[in-house]
Amino acid sequence: MQSYLELLHHILEHGTRTANRTGIDTLSIFGQQLRFNLQLGFPLLTTKHLHFKSIAYELLWFLHGDTNIKWLNEHGVSIWNEWAVAETGELGPIYGKQWTAWPTKDGNTINQLDLVIELLKSNPHSRRIAFHAWNPEYLPDERLSPQDNVKLGKMALAPCHVFYQFYVANNNLSTQLYIRSSDVFIGLPYNIASVALLTHLL
Repeated sequence: MQSYLELLHHILEHGTRTANRTGIDTLSIFGQQLRFNLQLGFPLLTTKHLHFKSIAYELLWFLHGDTNIKWLNEHGVSIWNEWAVAETGELGPIYGKQWTAWPTKDGNTINQLDLVIELLKSNPHSRRIAFHAWNPEYLPDERLSPQDNVKLGKMALAPCHVFYQFYVANNNLSTQLYIRSSDVFIGLPYNIASVALLTHLL
């Protein structure tokens, strides 16, 4: 995970201080890329504690298409609780909904994950093996709280890990993830482990 530590150092040395919707300034950079060879091991950060159970259960929750914290809470995972509507546990049409039930203009839905799996089986060299969660119709209004957005039928939070693309070469699967916005210290280690786990599952 040396590349992750080097990224932290790079941000501290060269990041630009910027304001954002949270009211807490950040040091930010744009367009950095990290690469991990899963044949050399699983990229789970060891320089700080990561709750792998939360990472794994969250990914399963996404894959199931769930958008309510009830199932996560039943399995001891509370990482989404602060953004959910207290009375219902709902988070609006976030990741899992977009991944597995993308709404179409005729009122139906598309399971993007099914399309990915089908292409990996039938046409693994396609350059169109991808899915994403960036659905502008359901993006939250930044002026409102996550809970108020959910009550309006919007996402509690805009997707951070947005676009996943898959590539097969020499019978090996690679995944590239585009992250729109990332808390490098807190969220990125979770994202790295989650996309690695998804790659292994596929």
